[in-house]
Amino acid sequence: MIRQPANPDVARAPALAEELRILIGRLKRRLREQMNPGELTWSQVSVLARLERDGPATVTALAKAEGMRPQSMGTTVSVLEAAGLVCGVADPNDGRQTILSLTAACREWIREGRAARQDWLSRTIEARLDPRERDELAAALGLLRRLVED
Repeated sequence: MIRQPANPDVARAPALAEELRILIGRLKRRLREQMNPGELTWSQVSVLARLERDGPATVTALAKAEGMRPQSMGTTVSVLEAAGLVCGVADPNDGRQTILSLTAACREWIREGRAARQDWLSRTIEARLDPRERDELAAALGLLRRLVED
């Protein structure tokens, strides 16, 4: 005989967690499809995102943050510099180091990509959800926010 959990709501949490994880992964993939990274690899995109989020950094700091060897990060950064997406200036405290930051062109590319993803998501919500479902989605956002808040 199979024993049922004493509290069925407790047993439901793992199933909800799995479904939520899968759905969020699919949403992320769909949003990525709206982005046109061109010839960039996902590790190059990750470095750009880190520079945008955390601000200027050295190759060594980027390598550590991304879990890469400094030599590999140097190669990644060289490609990004050649593409005009990052630029470097000598570290005033250590002239042997270069502090990398995003170029204005890269910031514009990021802004345009976000706008495209926002537009796709907005159009999709409007096309696929009726007003009542949009209200349900708004309520669900409040619940999701509670899951990620500290």
